[in-house]
Amino acid sequence: MRIIKEADVRKNEILDAAEELFNIDGFDGTTISAIIEKAGIARGTVYYHFKSKEDVLDALIERHCEKLLEEAKQIAKNRNIPVMKRLIQTLMAMNADKDGKPGVLIQQMHRPQNALMHQKTHETMLEGIPPILMDIIEDGMKEGIFHTPYPYESLEMVVAHVNTVFDDYSEKLTGEDLLKRVRAFIFNLERLFGAAPGCFDSVITLFHINKKDTE
Repeated sequence: MRIIKEADVRKNEILDAAEELFNIDGFDGTTISAIIEKAGIARGTVYYHFKSKEDVLDALIERHCEKLLEEAKQIAKNRNIPVMKRLIQTLMAMNADKDGKPGVLIQQMHRPQNALMHQKTHETMLEGIPPILMDIIEDGMKEGIFHTPYPYESLEMVVAHVNTVFDDYSEKLTGEDLLKRVRAFIFNLERLFGAAPGCFDSVITLFHINKKDTE
């Protein structure tokens, strides 16, 4: 057990060093040698865990997704928070660019050469998000906020739509076009979950839209 623990510690030290360097110098501007020096770990130890810099990036994104999902899970199970507020807070916890500025990991994931990594991230989120949100939706159904015979399937559709429209095409959606898509998204959320008009209006805060654009 001690050997396994030490291996995990070393692996995370490498990832911590790599993430810091990627944020400073970018992925392309960072070398394996720089990561080794930053981590203060023998070259052989690094290559024991990772075959290449791309493997390091892949592991970083996987760790990032796991962290987002775990944070969201903690909020989702807190029944002291009202349903709609809990739903929004959970979604905010899973938002990879909470300040509206995607970090280096998200930027790298969207590069054409990292398409497989991008796909794996989508699959991870599609598998991980609906179960987390399901408890909230079920609580909302008990309280009469939501009315749907297909809560889980509806969540899958929502995640798939967000991954495609608001993730894959995020750079192309700006201003009025983005606002129109978000309003359409909210409109359809109300129908998917059988919610009252305006119930999902606060979802707009997740998209970092300028307040004056909504007036």
